Amino acid sequence: MKFVDEVEIRVKAGDGGDGAVAWRREKFIPRGGPAGGDGGNGGDVILVVDPQLSTLLDYRYVREHRAKSGEAGRGSDQNGHNGPHLELRVPPGTVVRDAGTGETIADLSEHGLHYVIAKGGRGGLGNMNFATSTNQAPWFSEKGTLGEEKQLVLELKLLADVGIIGYPNAGKSTLISRISRARPRIADYPFTTLTPNLGVVSYRGERSFVVADIPGLIEGAHAGAGLGHQFLRHVERCRVLIHVIDPAAPGEGREAKADYAAINKELALYSPELANKPQVVALSKMDLPEARDGATSFVKAMARRKKKPEIVSISAVTGEGVDALLDAVARVLYATEAGRQPGRKKLGKPRTKA
Repeated sequence: MKFVDEVEIRVKAGDGGDGAVAWRREKFIPRGGPAGGDGGNGGDVILVVDPQLSTLLDYRYVREHRAKSGEAGRGSDQNGHNGPHLELRVPPGTVVRDAGTGETIADLSEHGLHYVIAKGGRGGLGNMNFATSTNQAPWFSEKGTLGEEKQLVLELKLLADVGIIGYPNAGKSTLISRISRARPRIADYPFTTLTPNLGVVSYRGERSFVVADIPGLIEGAHAGAGLGHQFLRHVERCRVLIHVIDPAAPGEGREAKADYAAINKELALYSPELANKPQVVALSKMDLPEARDGATSFVKAMARRKKKPEIVSISAVTGEGVDALLDAVARVLYATEAGRQPGRKKLGKPRTKA
């Protein structure tokens, strides 16, 4: 299935039906009086969070969505039917913005949540509502009001606890395939991953968390370079980041320390909040001798910094260090979950909720 994470649509709620002008005419009732019914209310446009959905693909091809209008009132005191509501299903994590102003209207992250995005018009009153002692035969009724119409941008941000970030071909997809049942495309060339991949990690058989593999970032991603700028939004909801670095990365001027600084710079330029998210650095491809040499240099460089990241050397191919990496991620993740600052203490048995 094609992954679509941003679309622009127009929604139009139903208009209210007009009230009727009618008269009661029955045998032996010479002064029947007004009998015009009320118009029905227009249908609302409602956004419904559906956990079975994972993309906004349906709205890529159908851009306009209209709810039905209410029926007009009829004679014999009959009111028109209300227009049925139109439900638009969206995946969890959808952010709704006004296309004109960019203002955030709703953040739909809870499963089963219903949000009225466009209110239907109110039905007009029939002439039977306007009869008074001084005006017993009103020849007028009320028009129904128009339903709301909006131009919206739907933006999907994946709901993941942990985000895997790093340069293209650093080993992110191999890692997520190792720690979860996700099966992303893996190849020996950059930008193999074109869409984010989600996987569920079972930690020590007692707890689990969701991991997202974000397509490779490069320098200048915040300004539109590469593919990462399309998916940086998905990192915003993650509570912990696994920063995968390839110490043996080929290329002129490429070294682990520079890659680490470049990616963190892109996060800060995109959103200062992203730069402050806790990170665990994973030095990948430890099955290669040149990677081990690069890892040693990186660890020495980081040791001279005041704020030292937690570093774990891994090989997603052989499984070396993967358990230690999950332990480090869990320490930060569950400390954040409990509202505490992440520490370096040994992780004990996870506490279950009462």
